[in-house]
Amino acid sequence: MIEEKAMYKISYGLYLLTSKDKNGRDNGSIINTAVMLTDTPKRITVNVNRETYTNEILKKNGVFNLSVLTESAPFELFKRFGYQSGKTTDKFEGLQSVASAENGLLYLTEHANAVISAKVIDGIDYGTHTLFVAEVTDAKVLSDAPSATYGYYFARVKPKDKIPQGKKGYICKICGYIYEGEPLPEDFICPVCKYPASYFVKL
Repeated sequence: MIEEKAMYKISYGLYLLTSKDKNGRDNGSIINTAVMLTDTPKRITVNVNRETYTNEILKKNGVFNLSVLTESAPFELFKRFGYQSGKTTDKFEGLQSVASAENGLLYLTEHANAVISAKVIDGIDYGTHTLFVAEVTDAKVLSDAPSATYGYYFARVKPKDKIPQGKKGYICKICGYIYEGEPLPEDFICPVCKYPASYFVKL
C-alpha cells in the first residue's frame, strides 16, 4: 500500500537508506538526496556515493527502504550510520526502534516520519555518485514530526560553534560537516553528503 502523504515527506531532508548485503545483514547509510520522479507509476531517485558500502550492496540487491529522518534524530544515529563501515559492523545491532517492512528490510520506527520501500530499475554512475531510479512498492507515514534538514542538522544536532576551541579537526568543503579528531582516516566518508576524505580540509 502506498500512502500519498508519505511520498510528500521526501521533498527535502536527510534519509537513512537501508538494504541487505550478501551475508543477509541489513546495512545502510545516511543520504541527502531523494526525489519524486514520476507519480504514475510512482518512481523516485536516490543519490548514493559510489565509495560507500551501501552503493555496493544496492547494486547487487536492488531493493531498499528509505526512512525519512526527523528533527529528533540524535547525533549518535548519524555517527552509527556515517562513521562505521557496514563491511565489518552490524549497524543495526542493539537498536530497539526498528521494524521489518514487507520487503524484509529493516527501517527506523523512531526518529523517522515515513518509510518508503522501492525496487531499483536503473542505476546511472556519474562522477562520485550513482543515481538509482526505483519504483516504489510500499510507503507509509510513521508520524507527523518535522523532517530533519541540513539547516536543522547544523544548528541543533552538530553545530560548529559547539566544537571546543583548540580542538583539532577537519571540515567538509561540500556540506560543512565537521570531523573532530586527528588524523582524518583516508577512507573516511562524510556521514551527511557522502563525499570522501579528499574533500575535507583542516580547521
